[in-house]
Formats: sequence, structure tokens, C-alpha cells
Amino acid sequence: MEKHEKTGLILTGGGARAAYQAGVLHAILRILHDAGMRPGRTPFDIICGTSAGALNATALACRADNFASAVRGLLAVWENVATHTVYRADSLAVLRSGARWLSLLSFGALLRKWRAAPPDSLLDNTPLAGLLHRVLDLPRLDAALGDGALHALAITASSYTSGQHLTFYQSAARVEPWTRHGRQALATQIGVEHLLASSAIPFIFPAVPLYLGGRREYCGDGSMRQQAPIAPAIHLGATRVLVVGAGRMSEAGPDAEGAGTGNGGYPNMAQVAGHALSSIFIDSLAADIERLQRINDTLGRLAPEARAGLGLRDVKLLVIAPSERLDTIAARHSASLPAPVRALLGALGALESRGAALASYLLFEAGYTRELIRLGERDTLARRGDVLAFFAS
Repeated sequence: MEKHEKTGLILTGGGARAAYQAGVLHAILRILHDAGMRPGRTPFDIICGTSAGALNATALACRADNFASAVRGLLAVWENVATHTVYRADSLAVLRSGARWLSLLSFGALLRKWRAAPPDSLLDNTPLAGLLHRVLDLPRLDAALGDGALHALAITASSYTSGQHLTFYQSAARVEPWTRHGRQALATQIGVEHLLASSAIPFIFPAVPLYLGGRREYCGDGSMRQQAPIAPAIHLGATRVLVVGAGRMSEAGPDAEGAGTGNGGYPNMAQVAGHALSSIFIDSLAADIERLQRINDTLGRLAPEARAGLGLRDVKLLVIAPSERLDTIAARHSASLPAPVRALLGALGALESRGAALASYLLFEAGYTRELIRLGERDTLARRGDVLAFFAS
């Protein structure tokens, strides 16, 4: 018999910031183990991921039959990651992509006269495909869904071609696709190409062609135009949802995540880019959390008979997000980037404190990601009571 209560996990985007999620999950494993729960299978029935969170989500889903093994695998990847395993960081590659891209901005008309092929993105993330093939065992996903260790996996992307926000989902049970304004869900066999599309940070990494209904659509990061990040888990049947964010969501004003620091001078290009990325990765999540909390509050004030005809249900929610600014942490580790990447980001102003938000998404170096993992562990252990209450039933 299918479980009535289903627990969903939402892993958001954020490039290298997604290392924080590995720390959160490791702490959850510790908390459940210490409480005597000792889960064998994953405690999450529905796992949803966006951007770099999609990579973590799929890794967890592939090993849904063994939660401890899945978490250890994520830790091993993030604790030992290096820039060259995610995007090309050698001088030739940076010149071919980043330097040509900046030149195109400055001398676009001249380059067009030369008929030079414009670069697709600031950086070449070809190595990421190889990393995903090495660390993911996608056939195990089919097995996990087939034997009931997992109800569903959902990955989101955004189509540059159609303008639609796309949710790709895979489930052993029949789940009818849903459509909302600007959003479309598609049942499919999830593969590496969906993960590359979901994690293609705009301008930074190239768009990925996906064939949808016989039509080729170029897709990018799923955080773009994502009006309701929590919605896929609810559509798939989640009655309680754990959300792991990629940046602090409680501030306002100049100290907010991604706003950078400085003396109030004119913003450099990296500061503007970091602000834009933080808007993409953080703001829609914060708005959706507020929306869900308002719905829960409204439903709690209604009599059961009044709630019955609304087609809405109360969804238990727990949000864990960084307690420290990740761009501040990134600023301490920017020197660990390969020299060609430092030169490129330096030209944009990303090595200055006010532009460090951009670097925080691209700093795939072990010193930085290990600090994010430890932060995720501390933040989650500090909320042990909330975690236990969330999993209480």
C-alpha cells in the first residue's frame, strides 16, 4: 500500500554553494542516528533539485536504498572537488571562452565583421559531464523507484527557446503531468543531459539542447523563472517538505546575501552579476516559502468543512539555510582558484570583496567547499529539535 504521508526534499541551486547541502544532509544523518531512527533507506520519499542542487538530488536518489552511503558519496565529491573537474581552467580554455566573451562585449561589431564564432559562455563546463558519469549510477535510480525506496525524483530547467520553466520528473507510480502559467512538468527518464541543463548558470555555462516532443529546445539553469520552487514536491504528493537554501534569506538592505560590501561606489561588473545570480537563486525561494507559510496559516484558521472544498492541504515545512554570508567565505578562498580563472574573474572585479558573490558560485575548490560543508553541519545540528520534530511521525 502506498504511503499517505510523503516527505519531500528541496535542494536549491547555487553552483559551488551546493556543498553546503552535503553538510546539512550529513548532520541530518547524525541526528536521526543519535535519536535511534537509523534510517536504512532515504527518509525522503520525493527528492527535487535545481541547478547544482539537481546534481545532489540525483546522487541521493540513485542511492535511495542506503541513505548513509548516499551522504558519504556526496561528502566525498564535495570535499575533494577541484575547479578543473567542473569547468576547464587552463589558459587556452579560458582564452577561448572567457577572454573571447569579454572581447565580444567590447569589440562585438568588429568580431562580427571577422565572422569569428562567438563563444557560448564565459566558461567551458565540458568536464562536468565526465564527473557526473563517474559519480552517478543512474540504473540504480530505476531500481530505487521500482522497489519503493523512492517515490519520485524531479529536476528543473528553464527553456531559452520556449520561455517555459520545465520540471522533469521520474516516478514508478503514475503521476499526471501538471501545467501552470509559464511552467510545465514532463515525465521522462532523467539523464545527465537534464542535469547539465539544470545546472547551466546563465552566461557562465553554455545552454544544453534537449529534445522535447520532437523539438529541440536550448535549456539553462532551472532557477531562472522558477516562481514556485517548492511546487514540484507538492504536486508529486509531499505532505511535508525540507528545503535547503543556498544563501541567507532573512536580511534586507545592504547586508543581504549577494549585495557585496564596499564604500557605496559604483558597482563593478562582478557585483552586478553576483546580485543578479543571488536574485535568481535566492529570492524566488524566499517568496515561495512565504507563500506556503501564508497558505498554512490560512488553512489553520478554517474549519475542516471549509477547508475541504479548497483543494489545498497543509504542508509541514522546515527550511535550513546558511547562517553566514557565503560571499564572505568565498572571499577568503578566492586565491585557491587556478591562475587563469583568477585573471578572468579579476578582470570582472570578482576578487574584490564587493564582487565576491560571483566567485562564491564558481569556487569549486576543496578549501571553500569543506568550509561550506562544516557550516551546513553546524547550522543543522543547532536545529536538532526542529529536525527531530519534522521527522517525528
